[in-house]
Amino acid sequence: MESYLTYQHYWWFVISLLCGILVFLLFVQGGQTLIYRLSGGDKDRKTLLINVLGHKWELTFTTLVTFGGAFFASFPLFYSTSFGGAFYVWMAILFFFVIQAVAYEYRSKPSNLLGARVYESFLVLNGFFGTILLGTALGTLFTGAEFTVSRDNMASLSGSNVISQWQSPWRGLEAVLDYRNVALGLAVFFLSRTLAIHYFYATVSSNKIIAKSRRPLIVSTVLFLVFFLVFFGGVMLAGGYETNHATGRIWYVAHKHFYNFIELSWLGAGFVLGLVLVLVGLFMGLDRCKNTIWVSGPGVVITVTALMLCAGFNNTAYYPSLSDMSSSLTVSNSSSSLFTLKTMTHVSYLIPFVVAYIAFMWYQMTKKRESVDDLDNAPEKY
Repeated sequence: MESYLTYQHYWWFVISLLCGILVFLLFVQGGQTLIYRLSGGDKDRKTLLINVLGHKWELTFTTLVTFGGAFFASFPLFYSTSFGGAFYVWMAILFFFVIQAVAYEYRSKPSNLLGARVYESFLVLNGFFGTILLGTALGTLFTGAEFTVSRDNMASLSGSNVISQWQSPWRGLEAVLDYRNVALGLAVFFLSRTLAIHYFYATVSSNKIIAKSRRPLIVSTVLFLVFFLVFFGGVMLAGGYETNHATGRIWYVAHKHFYNFIELSWLGAGFVLGLVLVLVGLFMGLDRCKNTIWVSGPGVVITVTALMLCAGFNNTAYYPSLSDMSSSLTVSNSSSSLFTLKTMTHVSYLIPFVVAYIAFMWYQMTKKRESVDDLDNAPEKY
């Protein structure tokens, strides 16, 4: 049983790391909301911004799919509960990411059906709603949702095979009624815009674009900090559910997530380290430093990973049920079988090599900043 729990925690760590990478890569979405603001209406500068974002959009989309797939494979009960119950939210997220893919594919095609302007509006919509909805959905891992789980139906011979039931007719949209979810969604949105400008500093050679980035960078940085503090403070002050993995019993604990950072000192230290890197990156960005993304980016990955670990480690219910406490999901009661987790673990050993390849290709593609003059010779134009 101890070995089984080790594999369960290992896969929660993998899920947390993928989430951290995904939130960082959302700078693509944030940049899409700035293409009109930073280009100043100039067609070539707008195309330049879309091109430098276009080099990375597939990484974000692939990471989102991998994050969802890994969640499905390692914790299928969460997948069936959240993705099956709150499907309005998840379908909306999927829709806004699909139209992004369509936009990058067809925007620059000659005689495209809808016109470049329509595809650019798809990018902007994806940037706004893709980030806010995703952040709001992630917030429910801390704040909970209205569902019940009937585990006896797994072995039922009566013909009833419905394990999870959603208790709200709004199918996930009720998450906006909790200010902490909305605060996280807005924090992710403004963070994505901040990171996008940091990315432009490293990849775009245009004094006019850089000059126009000053005001939106300050606004996005300040609003990110405000909304993140609202979310973080709300979660730390609120209670959470604790579980006994051996018995499956779940009970309420005041300030549960706050105590997780205290009791798991390494986790608290990791969170502080990530937060320091983010803050240093924010100040470097205000000074228009070219290498800012290499500080703020890892900081975001570490911070989000630590937050996700806080949601599931230290005997914490990572998906609290607001309808029935005993239905809350934990790493031990919602995971795949030991055999499945073991098999997946062997495959996961390839992840560091994949990450190393992505980092190498990233460096190769960004070591020279692009300008409007490079558009004519670009091997691929979006």
